[in-house]
Amino acid sequence: MKRLALLLTVLVTFASTSVYAQFTKAQMVEEWQRAKVYTKEYLDAMPADGFGFKPTPEIRSFAQQMLHLADANYFFIATASGKPNPLGKSAEKTISPTKEETTKAVMDSYDFVISTLKDMTPAQMEETVSLEGHTVSKSAAFGKAFEHQTHHRGQTTIYLRLKGITPPAEKLF
Repeated sequence: MKRLALLLTVLVTFASTSVYAQFTKAQMVEEWQRAKVYTKEYLDAMPADGFGFKPTPEIRSFAQQMLHLADANYFFIATASGKPNPLGKSAEKTISPTKEETTKAVMDSYDFVISTLKDMTPAQMEETVSLEGHTVSKSAAFGKAFEHQTHHRGQTTIYLRLKGITPPAEKLF
């Protein structure tokens, strides 16, 4: 049973990454712009006094989840593009976990992704890069970044629910 679950996980991950890699650059930009708006809705939904909220003591706070998302956006895209991380440091470890500072840092990370993606040529998107010990196309690196930010934004749904807040409606388009 565990092997079947692992196989299904691998197949779904491969299919998701492969589908994303088939997007045109314009479609990828559109998807990142949609993700930015959707993430902003999550940030706006959490009241300022909820940014330090942790459902359990051993996991990240709402702000830490969002700042981790920002760090990963910078990491994946700086790695894929060769551009330096404009933040130059860890958002999760250095940005004040207030609503204002967290929101700015997260939105800035999306702006970095979107502007970098717009500057990439189709040929550059097909080049390979080493990412976490794996050789992937730069296009696939953008896909991995997209998957990561979706994962962490999704985790914060529970944070909102535990605070009695209805999360933003799904935003597929």
